[in-house]
Amino acid sequence: MTDQIPEKILDELTGPSVWAGPEIQNDPNWIYRISDEGIADIDAALHQAEKAGVKIPFSRDHFPLTVFTDELRSILDDVREGRGFAIVRGIPRERYTDEQCALIYWGIGTHIGRPVSQNARGHLLGHVMDEGRSYDDPTARGYQTHQRMDFHCDLLPVDVLGLFCLRQAKSGGMSHLVSSLMIHNVLRRERPDLLEEAYELFTVDWRGEEPEGEKPWYRLPMLSVKDGKVTSRFMSRQYYESCERFGPEYALTQKQKELLDLVQEIANRPELRVTMRLQEGDIQLVNNHTTMHARDEFEDYDEPELKRHLLRMWIALPDEIRRPLSPLLDERYGWVQRGGIPVKQVQAA
Repeated sequence: MTDQIPEKILDELTGPSVWAGPEIQNDPNWIYRISDEGIADIDAALHQAEKAGVKIPFSRDHFPLTVFTDELRSILDDVREGRGFAIVRGIPRERYTDEQCALIYWGIGTHIGRPVSQNARGHLLGHVMDEGRSYDDPTARGYQTHQRMDFHCDLLPVDVLGLFCLRQAKSGGMSHLVSSLMIHNVLRRERPDLLEEAYELFTVDWRGEEPEGEKPWYRLPMLSVKDGKVTSRFMSRQYYESCERFGPEYALTQKQKELLDLVQEIANRPELRVTMRLQEGDIQLVNNHTTMHARDEFEDYDEPELKRHLLRMWIALPDEIRRPLSPLLDERYGWVQRGGIPVKQVQAA
């Protein structure tokens, strides 16, 4: 990778992706309720998939949708060019087994784009649940713990993040979203020097999931721009802090620490964020380029069959509709185009 600094946009950003929480917290328009005809369409596609005996991963041809594709197109437009997130509600969770929910969610995902590998285990359909891991482990990722997850974008610059709620926790686990483009504007008003710092290069830890032959770290700016569109790469703090294990030269600078602290403080302001509790059967779709997400710590049930369990997809959009990315970020997007995080045999066992 060429360590070049991209151009910067330091002006105020505008548009539907730049929002504050109160504007939309109680606005029902970001909750898309599937029509009765859409549910019937999904039911018919599930029936056909089961009849054919297909297994995940399967192509969209094995999950044919007609009526619901129009609804899905409108939802995706809002995720791509509008608010940057949506909740798809109305799938009757009680009607389906966990396995049927997985088929439905995967089938819908194939009509959005191409799901890619989320980790070195090669998971195309991931499982977000407490695996008893902790951030103290430099190879652990937040979705494998019950701990609070700070505001972040996901590890690869994949286009759409999707979650399907199978079961919620006993308590906690609230989901929070914030416009990373609004954070850009707040930095501009309050600390323009740190806004400029966000366009400089940061060292990021792969945390054990680097592809074979790659360094265990890479460098990217937290903000970059292409064709006038700003894209965010603010990731969880541990991805920067753990780089010090590779040597003191990879440690965060004082100014970088100050920026990351301020970004989290801004993102957690109640007047900027949106908070939701996913209902069973909900699908949450998030634009990974313009919207950051977080999660509260949660307490789980003791019974394994009741534990919090979400299904996750990283979805790559077709090139003709995906967001233009700066050269450094587009180079990182190359891993998305190659199928996501490659499988490591030692982790795939």
